[in-house]
Amino acid sequence: MRSRRGSSGRARRRQANALSIRLELQADCFAGVYGHFDQQYLEEGDVEEGLRAAAAIGDDMIQKQTQGYTAPESWTHGSADMRMRWLRQGLRSGDPASCDTFKAPQL
Repeated sequence: MRSRRGSSGRARRRQANALSIRLELQADCFAGVYGHFDQQYLEEGDVEEGLRAAAAIGDDMIQKQTQGYTAPESWTHGSADMRMRWLRQGLRSGDPASCDTFKAPQL
């Protein structure tokens, strides 16, 4: 029989992971905002390289490489698609207000 303490601990961890993902995606978006205004310093291919890097460090990609499968309940930074989507959001908009991942219905 499982203890209540164990299941509530897992629930707290899932909630903490969900908040961590939103925070990390917001940081990706802010990086895009910065890139939006510093385009004079970007060389050809820099945006694509940044998007590839964002994808490579998605929790899903890291887990596939290290353990052969993904476990979304353990993610703390978001998937490759999420990370690229929020970086693009910042790059396109240039507006920090568009980076509110805590109010976004979908990440």
